[in-house]
Amino acid sequence: MKLAHGTTVIRNGQLVDGTGAPAVREGVVIATDGRITYAGPAAAAPAVSNATVIDARGGTIMPGLVEAHFHPTYFDVAALEDLDIKYPVEYVTLLACVNTKLALECGYTSARSGGSLFNIDVWLKKGIESDLIPGPRMSTSGREICGVGGLMDWNPDYRKIGMEGLVLLINGADEARAAVRKLVKDGVEWVKTYPTGDAAAPDTNDHHTLCMTYEEMHAVVATAHNHGMKVTGHCRATAGIKNALLAGYDTIEHGTFMDDETLDLLLERRTPVVPALYFELASIQRGPEFGLSQRVIDGHQETLDGGAESARRILRAGGRIGLGGDYGFAWNPHGDYARELTFFVNYVGFTPLETIKCATQTGAEIMGRSNEFGTLTAGKLADILVVDGDVITDISILEDRNRFIAVIQGGIVKAGQLTKPSLPG
Repeated sequence: MKLAHGTTVIRNGQLVDGTGAPAVREGVVIATDGRITYAGPAAAAPAVSNATVIDARGGTIMPGLVEAHFHPTYFDVAALEDLDIKYPVEYVTLLACVNTKLALECGYTSARSGGSLFNIDVWLKKGIESDLIPGPRMSTSGREICGVGGLMDWNPDYRKIGMEGLVLLINGADEARAAVRKLVKDGVEWVKTYPTGDAAAPDTNDHHTLCMTYEEMHAVVATAHNHGMKVTGHCRATAGIKNALLAGYDTIEHGTFMDDETLDLLLERRTPVVPALYFELASIQRGPEFGLSQRVIDGHQETLDGGAESARRILRAGGRIGLGGDYGFAWNPHGDYARELTFFVNYVGFTPLETIKCATQTGAEIMGRSNEFGTLTAGKLADILVVDGDVITDISILEDRNRFIAVIQGGIVKAGQLTKPSLPG
């Protein structure tokens, strides 16, 4: 991905650096050749000449956001079957390009894939880094792994429809190792697994059901780590979370039902959790209009309550939370990403500064790239969001991309008001 040439000064706004530190009321960020050289109080900023100046108009200067659970190939999903057989792969690829562009326009300069049909995210990353298409800096995960009969194995055998475009189904540790080796050849960075079920499948694989054995999970981790890959998993049931931690998972997705013993283990291993909770609220609020049964909606309510409590306990105990969600469902569409942030402030009880830290610094840590982005720190890439408004007072401003003065990636303005042609006077 190209970096900017020359120097840019962003001024006249409060500076929120992404570390959780209080905002600097009169802040300045200076970036040269695509990297931050200064971020701090305006009074201490070094003098520069021949710079492009961006006026924050009294708003907020902050790091670009990180979507830590991004499904670029999901689109208008209303049932599990829609994930892999609703559209042909050619059309899904086009939809994924639209989704990455939209994510960038929504202020998300980086994203970690949480599973992608036909490894499309691998090729999206190549296209984005080659400046062929706009989108966030990406970490890829490609096809997912689940035990036979588990949450992601919904196509009955009589249909004779293979599912390898979305998920690799396994029986036992040997097949788990073989599945990871297929992903090694595909070039993915994260192995996404399904150790537990979900409220979406109450009859066969609800959120308290285990869909992989510990031996399978351990085999996945050992094989993935041997090849320099990381492992994450859809973990709702307490036993599934504990198995994932004992197996050595690098992150936990959802982490919904967590007892004291599991929380202690999580904190001991410093494993981040991405709760993805707004999806649960959207499922409850909008589920009836899409035909979700009351039993499914009740399950999402239980998941929402349990997940919110677990997230509060993790953060208050000093654990790490990343933010991102299952966007791409019919009732939780792409483009609504920042609703997760508002939800964590208004419903879960995080402060705006805590929430922004989760959505920037911790997201970059999860991606393994905290030395490159995630905070406004000298030496890091100039991935910056300039917002018309005070996001500390009202974090919901981040839901409105029309309020973005500039979405900056590597020092280059990629989206926002500054990219729109001015109308004749």
